[in-house]
Amino acid sequence: MLKRAAYWIGVLVFTYLSVGFQQPNNYDINAKVKAVYLYNFTRYFEWPDNTKSTTFVIQVVGKNDALIAELAILAGKKKVGSKSLEIKNTETYNAQIMSNVVFLLPENAKLLKDLSSKLKGKGCLLVSESVGGAKQGASINFVVVDNKQKFEYSKSNAIRLGLKTSEDFQALAIPVD
Repeated sequence: MLKRAAYWIGVLVFTYLSVGFQQPNNYDINAKVKAVYLYNFTRYFEWPDNTKSTTFVIQVVGKNDALIAELAILAGKKKVGSKSLEIKNTETYNAQIMSNVVFLLPENAKLLKDLSSKLKGKGCLLVSESVGGAKQGASINFVVVDNKQKFEYSKSNAIRLGLKTSEDFQALAIPVD
């Protein structure tokens, strides 16, 4: 009898704990991973000090509410150097926003080549998530390899966009050039 009671108590505790730790149905783990990647990319690049801005701006171009929510959480907790982190979400690229990072979501991949030429020498990290994105002008392109989030890196694109990068960064990425 005692064994049976201990068994059912164990089942109830396990059930309670597993229900308590479940993520909401709309939780997007990929959004969290990409948000952390985007924030951590800031550690490996050197932006030109051509602004007196006190904020570091990541502009996400396209719709991904989960990603924006995750980035907003990071922006509330983290800084980039001494600058506060600010997230801007736009349907299409907005040149009026003085962005340090522009992340083009897949539905805006068609803007990549044009945007790459517009941002030349401006000191803005261009990140995409599309097939061949790094070959089309993005410095960083998110890819999935063996069911794991990875990223491609084009050092030549980063330099063309006016950024300096740590040599350590290339070892973390799938090099494109």
